[in-house]
Amino acid sequence: MTDWREQRDRAVAVHAAALRSKREAEAAQARGLIEEFLRRVDAAGAPAPQPLTCLSYNGRTRFRTPLMGWYLNQSRTIGLDTTGEYYVLLVPHSFRARFSGVAPQPQQPPLIVGEGGRDGESMPLRDLLARLQAGGPHPPPALGDS
Repeated sequence: MTDWREQRDRAVAVHAAALRSKREAEAAQARGLIEEFLRRVDAAGAPAPQPLTCLSYNGRTRFRTPLMGWYLNQSRTIGLDTTGEYYVLLVPHSFRARFSGVAPQPQQPPLIVGEGGRDGESMPLRDLLARLQAGGPHPPPALGDS
C-alpha cells in the first residue's frame, strides 16, 4: 500500500509543479500586457491615475490605501498601481483601518481576471486594459461616491 501512496504523492507533486509553472508563465504574459498599458498611458497622458481604495469583504466600507492607479472593474475591487503592480482590493473589515487605512499586497496578475468566479465576471486582462485605455464604458466613480 505504501507504493500506491508514494506514487500518488509523486503524481500530486508533479501536477502541482505543472500548475505553478503555468501560473508563473501566465503572470509573466500578464505583466507584459500591464507594461504595455503603462507605456501607452505615459505616451498619451491618459487615463490619469487616481487614489485606490479597498472594499471590505462585507461590501459596506471603503478604506484608504497609499496606492495611486486605476481600477480594472466597475466594482473597484481590482486595480493596478502606477508601477504596474496588480491588486485585489478586498480586505477584512477593521475599525482601526477606518482611520489608518490599509496597505494591500500586490498579487500575480492573471491573464483572465475573475477566472473561476461567477458567470459573466471573468474577462481577459487584455480587454480590461484596452477598455480602461479607451476611457471605459463605465468610468469608476469619484473617490467620495461610495
